[in-house]
Amino acid sequence: MILIPILAMLVGALIALIVVFPIHNLLVAQYMAVACLAGLDTVLGGIRSGLEGKFHTDVFTTGFISNILIAFFLAWLGDKMGINLSLAVALVLGARIFTNLSLIRRFLLTKWQDARERKRLQQGVTTTPLQSQIQVDTAP
Repeated sequence: MILIPILAMLVGALIALIVVFPIHNLLVAQYMAVACLAGLDTVLGGIRSGLEGKFHTDVFTTGFISNILIAFFLAWLGDKMGINLSLAVALVLGARIFTNLSLIRRFLLTKWQDARERKRLQQGVTTTPLQSQIQVDTAP
């Protein structure tokens, strides 16, 4: 299940590389940037939930579409009101992206450390790293 958001991100990147069209309008570029941030946030959230064992395809799909539409709408609404809301949207999405990345990193690091500890225990090593560093001479 974790492969779905990763595959969606790779397919999107591949499509972006194949279909190249210049964006001459700065306003459209802002909307596209906000939509890309919303999509990246959703993909990273999907990866995180997959690692946690809580991934659901329907939640990911609806979240992906609604996050992009909401971010796009807020940027559009800000332009109509004369306020640059795309910066606020980018700030919120950026914070969520960094939060998701830190949680993914923490989960993977914990998983890696647990695997190392299991391997160490299976090999029969029962000393802790601190005990192996301290050399205690018990001879008289």
